[in-house]
Amino acid sequence: MEELLIPVVPMSHTAHIRSHRKPRRSASTIAMRAGVAGGVLSTLAVAGASGSANAAEPVTQTLELPTLTADLAAQVAQSADVTQQAAASYELQAERDAAAAKAAKEAKADLAEAKKKAAEEKKKAEEAARKAAAERASRSAERATLSASADTGSSDSSGSSAGSSTSTSTSTATGSAAAVVAFVQSQVGDAYVSGGTGPNSWDCSGLVQAAFKSVGVDLPRVSQSQSTAGTQVGLSNLQPGDILYWGGAGSAYHVGVYVGDGMFVGAQNSSTGVVKASLDYDPPSGAVRVL
Repeated sequence: MEELLIPVVPMSHTAHIRSHRKPRRSASTIAMRAGVAGGVLSTLAVAGASGSANAAEPVTQTLELPTLTADLAAQVAQSADVTQQAAASYELQAERDAAAAKAAKEAKADLAEAKKKAAEEKKKAEEAARKAAAERASRSAERATLSASADTGSSDSSGSSAGSSTSTSTSTATGSAAAVVAFVQSQVGDAYVSGGTGPNSWDCSGLVQAAFKSVGVDLPRVSQSQSTAGTQVGLSNLQPGDILYWGGAGSAYHVGVYVGDGMFVGAQNSSTGVVKASLDYDPPSGAVRVL
């Protein structure tokens, strides 16, 4: 029988020592751990980049709106009411200011209009005063002319001026002239009324017309026409019953009746009524003789 030979393999001098190497990990374990590590590194990288970006850009704070509750809604409504009232108050004040400005403007315009009217009235008054002064001067000139003419006519007819003086001073009227004188003298004391024709109130021409109508003489109604109704006579040659006029012949504004002794009767104005007065009281411009 053959002898079985088993070869002897020489052992390493370290074969009796346990291996110091760590056991090998499987490939799946290694891959998983590598993925986790990579993810962590990626996260850190992104965080770092985000931190850098946040450091460069301003931070925006976000406020959280309050939740609308019943109390908050009431407060909002009350605030809206207050705002609306304030707006209405401002609007009312604006309207008042506008009205005040308008009133001030109208008052200013009214004042300007009043001043304008006052100036116009003053101008009219001054014009009337100048016109009255011119009329007085004209009457004085007419009286001077008539007196000169009467004196000349009297001298020619009687050879002296004494006849004229005697005629002017005649106080005794006869016939129709006496009746005219008696009529006007009986109205002395009656009232003056513009447009009055008697029997108890008169204007100047109404009285003269009625006096002559009492003796059957029809005269025009107004002073202007009565001043040319007869023959013009000089004021120094007057006789009772002559018609006196103030103003120009044909444009007279007042008339009366000469009653003798340098006196006349006339319805003067609403203050005096019908009066008997001296020629010196209000010297006439001229005279006409109808009777």
